[in-house]
Amino acid sequence: METITVESIPIVVGREEDGRWWADIESMPGVMAYGDTRDAAIAAVRALALRVAADCIDHGEAVPAPFAKVFIVA
Repeated sequence: METITVESIPIVVGREEDGRWWADIESMPGVMAYGDTRDAAIAAVRALALRVAADCIDHGEAVPAPFAKVFIVA
């Protein structure tokens, strides 16, 4: 398991025994995704994190911490 930083958001990636890759943004509970490759898992978790942030904005909720410096909600 290793920790990488993609666009300033730490993503933890690992590989299951069956060969699938997973990616997790620990600072956003529940934001985890799988992929057939390491890059696919990272892309999937980044997309999920953006969807979560967009949903928060749509519902007038606080933007998750990793995005606090990216989004300014008026």
